[in-house]
Amino acid sequence: MVQRRKEHHMSQPQLAKASNVSLGSIRRFEQIHEISLTSLVNIAFALGCEADFASLFANPYYETLEDVEAARKRKGGGRS
Repeated sequence: MVQRRKEHHMSQPQLAKASNVSLGSIRRFEQIHEISLTSLVNIAFALGCEADFASLFANPYYETLEDVEAARKRKGGGRS
């Protein structure tokens, strides 16, 4: 997050104000990567990164190896 914040030319206090997240929470997140989900979402919106959440659940769930193989075959990625 530090990199994204700096890309937006924002200081920690500026991000805290823009995201409505306490400065202490911003600092804790940057130092020990600990934050509430609500605060994380608020920060993402303040930095224009909300679309990144879509990729969190983009990968399909497979119960068995057979499910993985079947999906691979459907995509045309079968073994040679």
